[in-house]
Amino acid sequence: MINDMISDMLTRIRNANLVKHQIVQVPSTKMTLNILYVLKEEGFIYEFKEIEKRLRKYIVISLKYKGKSKSPVITELKRISKPGLRVYANHKELPKVLGGIGIAVISTSKGVMTDKNARYFGVGGEVLCYIW
Repeated sequence: MINDMISDMLTRIRNANLVKHQIVQVPSTKMTLNILYVLKEEGFIYEFKEIEKRLRKYIVISLKYKGKSKSPVITELKRISKPGLRVYANHKELPKVLGGIGIAVISTSKGVMTDKNARYFGVGGEVLCYIW
C-alpha cells in the first residue's frame, strides 16, 4: 500500500533516469496524470500512456535523454509538500526554481500547473514538487 503516490512516482522516475531506462511504469491516479501533463508540456518527458492490467490502471512514461551521452533531461526531482507537512504559497510567494531554469509544480483551484502559469493567472496553491 502506497500512501504518497506523488513521491512514489517521482522516485520511480528518478531511479529510471539513474540507470538510463527508456520507459518507467507507475500506478495511475488523477494527480499523477495531471503532473505528467505538466512535465510533457515543459519538455521533461516524451510521452505517457495509461494502460489497464488486471483491473489496475498504470501509466507508462517514456523518458527523455539528450545527446550521445544519453544524459537525462530531468536532472533532479524534489518533493516539497508531503502528507505530513503541506506547503502552500499564494501567487506572490510562489518559488522560482534555480532562478527560472527549473519548474515548480503547483496544485491550484484551476488545476495542476507550473509556477510560471500560476503567477500569470494570479492563483496560488499547494507546492507539490520542484523539477530541473
